[in-house]
Amino acid sequence: MLALKTILVGAATCAAVIAAPVLAAPPASSTAVDDTEDVKVMSVHGDRVAYRDEGEGDVILLIHGMGGSSETWSGVIPRLAEKYRVIAPDLLGHGQSDKPRGDYSVGAFAVMLRDLLDELGVTRVTVVGHSLGGGIAMQFAHQHRQYCERLVLISSGGFGGDVGSVLRLLSIPGSEFVLPMIASRPAIAAGNALRALAGSADRFDSRPALSNRDTRKAFLRTLRSVIDYRGQTVSAINRLCCSETLPALIISGDEDRIIPVDHARAANATMPNSRLHVLEGVGHHPPTEEPEMIADLIDEFVGAHVSHTEQ
Repeated sequence: MLALKTILVGAATCAAVIAAPVLAAPPASSTAVDDTEDVKVMSVHGDRVAYRDEGEGDVILLIHGMGGSSETWSGVIPRLAEKYRVIAPDLLGHGQSDKPRGDYSVGAFAVMLRDLLDELGVTRVTVVGHSLGGGIAMQFAHQHRQYCERLVLISSGGFGGDVGSVLRLLSIPGSEFVLPMIASRPAIAAGNALRALAGSADRFDSRPALSNRDTRKAFLRTLRSVIDYRGQTVSAINRLCCSETLPALIISGDEDRIIPVDHARAANATMPNSRLHVLEGVGHHPPTEEPEMIADLIDEFVGAHVSHTEQ
């Protein structure tokens, strides 16, 4: 009751803060296409999984962040698809994928991605993750190392406890009563709130339908699997320090107010075969703030590694 009272009293503060500039049987499957957005659909263990699949060549798997979708990569995919096969799913609970009452941990997401790749006949990928997607990418590399050729972490979680105050607040029991109010507010602050929760910048028009009960429940289950009122609860450092042979590119904006750039620097120091690229004047959402730059950095990283292995 005390937690609920705290949430309700702080609802206005929550909206204001968000508005700030921080802001095993084999899977049974079937595929279809959503003609309205060129999104393909597959059934994995009975759950609808929507995904984009474009281009040919070495495979790049793009994993969006919490509250986002494959649309997060809309500015990145066309550029990469000129040289690579790019697969970008909507994680369960996000976008056009199903939102079941189930496990939304990073481990469960990693298994879902493996099953999706199996159904597509893909055995080796460069895994790219943004924000929560970075944590999922690292978990994927840990659980399913045989699939992972390279790792790209963009504004990634999993390297420290610090995280934006809005996400800590929303992890508190009772926040489910606040989210509908934020989502329904017509004010500019509400729009900024939805963009912040979607992990997007001004050029990214897609927003999570947090006024939808199933989407809201899935969002909160995902959030609470990795964050509590004190900060991030899941760390990948003790897992990746053993992956000395895995090439990794770490990208962070120097104006990230959700996950500090110091986390990226610490990750670079921890991962022996990694390199760090800090983007000046960029916040937490490089794939939507600077999509061309992100695509070029990924292309350069993959190309350099391929050239190195072929020599």
